[in-house]
Amino acid sequence: MDTMGLKDKATILVVDDTPDNLSLMSALLKDTYKVKVANHGDKGLKIAASATPPDLILLDVMMPDIDGYEVCRRLKAQPQTCNIPVIFLTAKAEPEDEQKGLALGAADYIAKPISPPILMARVATQLALKKSTDFLRNQNDFLSAEVARRTSELEAVQDVTILAMASLAETRDSETGKHILRTQRYVKALAERLRSHPRFSAFLTEENIKVLFKSAPLHDIGKVGIPDRILLKRGNFEPYELEIMKNHTVLGRDAIQLAEDWLGARVEFLTIAKEIALYHQEKWDGSGYPEALAGESIPVSARLMAIADVYDALISRRVYKQPMPHEQAAAIIVKGRGSHFDPDMVDAFIEIQDEFRAIAQRFPDTDSDLQKKIEFLAQAGADEA
Repeated sequence: MDTMGLKDKATILVVDDTPDNLSLMSALLKDTYKVKVANHGDKGLKIAASATPPDLILLDVMMPDIDGYEVCRRLKAQPQTCNIPVIFLTAKAEPEDEQKGLALGAADYIAKPISPPILMARVATQLALKKSTDFLRNQNDFLSAEVARRTSELEAVQDVTILAMASLAETRDSETGKHILRTQRYVKALAERLRSHPRFSAFLTEENIKVLFKSAPLHDIGKVGIPDRILLKRGNFEPYELEIMKNHTVLGRDAIQLAEDWLGARVEFLTIAKEIALYHQEKWDGSGYPEALAGESIPVSARLMAIADVYDALISRRVYKQPMPHEQAAAIIVKGRGSHFDPDMVDAFIEIQDEFRAIAQRFPDTDSDLQKKIEFLAQAGADEA
């Protein structure tokens, strides 16, 4: 008596138009395998593509309507059936016949009349090979899914770390916390508008736009190194104070570089973050800081950030000023075309300025944000005294 449960047996599909052949193969296989039969090609294809597909197919070549070669070709062309091993079982025994069958993707080719021991041995070999292949495929699928999951987790950690670092800088600045959320979205919108522009397409790839979005919140990270008496000053800066304030760009780049040094490896998104932190105060005409770069010598990332940063500063409410209407802020950006900002980037800003306005409306500063900032400034002033 067969001690193997029926559910544990492999399933063999026999496709042959001759009833005697189907009976013979069923009798030969039934004690070892579950057997399904089909007396023409269409039926065999339907069984193969069903919810319970066979583990292996024994396929005759010479059948009416659809011959075995065509059945094999269709099986191998469909994702749900392409991995089922096919063994041709046929009276066509010429070398070119066998070559054609194997070229179509068959795993084996057995000429009739068959030798039952040889047939059983070859079937067992192909089933063992399929089992190993399926195991490896499942392992690869699992590993791919696990890599994707771990990558997603790593990216989430990166995002949280960046926002935490940026928020630290914001708590010491006179700007409000929604600034970092708005500016990174301005940068992304502007980059996506310019990605097909011949001057920017090489740099503004999908991956680099993603990195820009991650990096933008770190543009003012260097402000953590500026003394409170200067950073929180409400009036105009003295010349020496302005020079200290300008140093936040270098401090930001150095802080990010230090983090990269600790990691001991070059990190792509930190490379762009360093560019943004160091150069976002440069101007197209060379009158900016810290290195007075001009034109194309200013990194694309920093030029994008410059427009985003200035626009947000203009439309945002501060302790010392009321917010500027969008139209007025946009006019100032346009006025800076070719002097403060890259001309083509300003043109892109004009085209998508409604998107900038929508981002600002989506992430507004609240009265609570401003009150917290007033309280912080008051406390900082008391500590200075």
